Amino acid sequence: MHVAPVGGTAVQDHVALAEIELCGDLIIAASAAGEGRLSLESIDAVLKVAEEREARGVREVAASG
Repeated sequence: MHVAPVGGTAVQDHVALAEIELCGDLIIAASAAGEGRLSLESIDAVLKVAEEREARGVREVAASG
């Protein structure tokens, strides 16, 4: 069994922290939706899918030009 050392040696996994934040955002949105399910469009809005696709497109255009 491996136990992490005690002290200020904590490692931050930025990807994991971002995923935890997104999960929290989904939980908040789901609880606000009441008893109904979130639509796929609502989930995409919470996860900012459109913004990410747009940013990815801008990066691809900049890289190719």
